[in-house]
Amino acid sequence: MSEHAPSSADVIDVLPRELLTEGHRMDSLLKTPTFEVKRLLLSKGKQIPTHQAPGEITVQCVAGRIAFTAGGETHDLEAGRMLYLRAREPHSLVGLEHSVVLVTKLAGSPAGS
Repeated sequence: MSEHAPSSADVIDVLPRELLTEGHRMDSLLKTPTFEVKRLLLSKGKQIPTHQAPGEITVQCVAGRIAFTAGGETHDLEAGRMLYLRAREPHSLVGLEHSVVLVTKLAGSPAGS
């Protein structure tokens, strides 16, 4: 599904028909002016290098298992587990299994905040 303006009570398929077996792919499932929900498909062994988001995020593993590093600590996120990060918190991840991850991104803080 590509980026779209939500309608109230839209049903969105979170799990893809098949898991990605090589590399990674990020799909925007929902986007409004204040937040965005993205689905990350991550294959086993694929690494996403250190980066940061301008606003707060939640990261939820819905299938598979990932190693998520933030704040100098690596967390083992398996299906059903999630975490929260403050704005601009550097983080990285690696697929420990073929995985599906939901990332909810809040809009970045206004300049000077």
